[in-house]
Amino acid sequence: MTFISDWFIQLDPTLRFYWGIAIFASIVVIIQMTMSFAGMGDIDSGDADADFNTETDSLDDAGSMHLLSIRNIFYFLLGFGWAGISLWDSIPNTIVLGIVSALVGCLFVAIFIFLFRQMMKLQNNGAFNINDAVNKVCDVYLRIPGQNQGLGKVQISFNGSVQELDARTTGEPIPSGAKVRVLRVIDNKVLEVESL
Repeated sequence: MTFISDWFIQLDPTLRFYWGIAIFASIVVIIQMTMSFAGMGDIDSGDADADFNTETDSLDDAGSMHLLSIRNIFYFLLGFGWAGISLWDSIPNTIVLGIVSALVGCLFVAIFIFLFRQMMKLQNNGAFNINDAVNKVCDVYLRIPGQNQGLGKVQISFNGSVQELDARTTGEPIPSGAKVRVLRVIDNKVLEVESL
């Protein structure tokens, strides 16, 4: 431990500043992401528009969509600190280094906002309304018995995600792999289909 403290004390004060920011921001961001992925932090409660709303103060609230949120401030500090450390030997002028580091911090914020927007789109794309299946063509996954004698399964695409739903037919049995058209939805959960 004394080796680390001696090393840290011997650093140039400006480089020590960048290291302090980078370490602190890294720890906070790792904790934030761990809590978000563990379900303790809601990553999608903010508006999808990046604006200047500063009402979001908690680390686990999804201010990730707000430009000036606590979460995005830590993303900025993460990029700022690590850029300052990485470019320390390449950019001898501390003012230029500070400007470049600030730009990298802004880039980090933009990347994280973009990634969270993509995650929100994925979540939204997974939702579907079963009634949208009417008149769609789909594939039989499990054989559908004829004359309403039982249920089979079909695979149908909604907004880029494939759903597996129960299906029945009033006609002849339909084998797996066949193409069918959805005629109607029964009890909001079973598709009535016909063979093509």
